[in-house]
This record gives sequence, C-alpha cells and structure tokens, in this order.
Amino acid sequence: MGIQIGDITTRNRVFLAPMSGITDQPFRMAAHQSGAGLVISEMIASEELVNKRKDMVLRSRGRDAVSPFVIQLAGREAHWMADGARVAQDLGADIIDINMGCPAREVTGALSGSALMRNLDHAESLIAAVVAASSVPVTLKMRLGWDDTSRNAPELATRAEANGVKMITVHGRTRCQFYKGRADWQAIKNVRSAVSVPLVANGDCQTMADLRTMLAASGADAAMVGRGAYGQPWIIGEFAEQLDPHSGIAPLELSEQFQIIAHHYESILSFYGESHGVRIARKHLGWYVGRWMEAGYIDQPTGVAWRSALVRENDPNYVRHRLDACFDRLMSQNLEAA
Repeated sequence: MGIQIGDITTRNRVFLAPMSGITDQPFRMAAHQSGAGLVISEMIASEELVNKRKDMVLRSRGRDAVSPFVIQLAGREAHWMADGARVAQDLGADIIDINMGCPAREVTGALSGSALMRNLDHAESLIAAVVAASSVPVTLKMRLGWDDTSRNAPELATRAEANGVKMITVHGRTRCQFYKGRADWQAIKNVRSAVSVPLVANGDCQTMADLRTMLAASGADAAMVGRGAYGQPWIIGEFAEQLDPHSGIAPLELSEQFQIIAHHYESILSFYGESHGVRIARKHLGWYVGRWMEAGYIDQPTGVAWRSALVRENDPNYVRHRLDACFDRLMSQNLEAA
C-alpha cells in the first residue's frame, strides 16, 4: 500500500527523509534495498548543480541505484530553480522535491530553505517556476513556519497545491526551533485540512509507536523517518511492514543486518574512493555500534572501545577486519544468550 505522487505509486507509506551529509547514494541504496517506500537525495543547491559544482553533481547521482529517483533542490531564485529542475530531469530524476524546510543558518542566511516561509509570495514563485520546468511530479518539504508567531504551513501548502505540487511533507517544528523540543504532530493536521494531495508527516519518529501516533495525530497519509534511521537504514522497511503488511520487510536477523552494514561500508568506499570514503564512513560505523549498544548486544564499555577502534582508523582493510571481529563477537554472544 503506497501513495500516489503524480503518475508514480510508492511501494509503501514509510519514507527516508533527506538529510545533508547523511542520505548520500550509499545510504539511500541501503534503505531502498531494505524496503523504504521512498528515498530522497541530500539537498542540492540548484545554482551550483547547474554550474556543475563537483559536490552537487556527486549528490545528484543515483538514477541507476534506486527507483523512483528523487532529487531535492534548494535555492532562492526562480530561474536557477527552474534550470536546476531541468538538469535534475536530465540526470534521471523521476520526482523533484523542493526544500523549504532546512533550518541551517548557512542555508537560511542565503534566503533558502525554511527562510522562504517568511515570504510566501516569493516561495510561490519558486514553486511555480519548478513546476513549469518539470515534466515529472514536483513535491515540497517544509516546516510549520518560521517561528511560533507565523505558523503558515497551511497557506504555503494551499499555494503549492494550486501550482501543481503533487505531495507535501511537513516537519512538525518551526525553523526557530531547529531540532529542540518535540515535533508538534497535531499541528501538521492543519495542513491536512488545507490540501487534498498526499501529506507526509516528519519529525521525531524513532519507533513504530511514534510512527502510528504521528500518523494518527497529523492525519497524514505517510510518514518520513530521519534521525531514527541513523545506524539502521533497514528500519524504514521494517516500519512499513508493520504499518501495512506485505509492503516492507520482516525484522532482520543480526546476521542480515550485518550484511547490510558490510555492503554499506563497501558502497561508501566505492562511491567516494577509499581515502575519502573511509572518513565518510566513520559516522555511520559509530551509529551502527551505538545501535548494538541500544539493543543490548554489547555493554557500553565494549561499545565505546569498538566505536573508537572503527572511527579512528584510516586503513579500510583494518576496518573490515575489525568489523568482522565485532560481528563474530556479537554472534557468539547472541548464541550464548540463546
């Protein structure tokens, strides 16, 4: 059971959120191959993509790795957003997502991301430009508003739908909250009342109980998981299966999880090259070990030691050896416990 985005139907209703520095092609592949309903690229600056800046071109890769292939664009000028949409389609994008939700100072300071929610007329002009330039469905991601005095997500959503946007995602915080406090899932319901296109709720979804509560409170059609997927990209597919049976994957055994971890590591090295990839992989390896501690597979002192050994090493062969050793230890402890 998926949702309809223009002429595209997702395979289920649980999506991986776009996160800068996290949802690169290797991570999106890991989530997609584990049953995620939709995965979205890191935020890509439209002007820099058009001008072929190396890091933005790298972020836009993946047309052969996942389907549907979604590119998220950010920017503040209509002509760059339109040109960026054309380039994204040339790169194989099946869906183009517009970022009006990023709270980072370097983004809002450039009058992009959630700063656009301070001027809805300008925001609407960007949406109209992207839709006019696109032959593929266009979606929009936003926050509740800039701050608590201007929770204007329902109005922006209404304008977006009128301009042809096919799906809207709302993170249940204002920009000025950044990631503090708790996401206000109930407030997302005001957007549900304003539009008829599919609505996706996002923010603070860590567990299946969170996901069910978020959907019920928001009235959203689908859920988007961000930080809850750190160290467990397979959780998106597992949530989907619990929400709608036969749409995702059954809970993975520890050995199956480790296969994904090992493949993810190799994908990072292949994508970035070994010298750079080994550094990129460190945060992911740290999160994987953290999840083992949370699950009770290892105690905290052991986890801290393993994480330190994995994230400080520059030799990928050593990291592979350490990962294998960690897995052997995990499996032996698991068998002993059984």
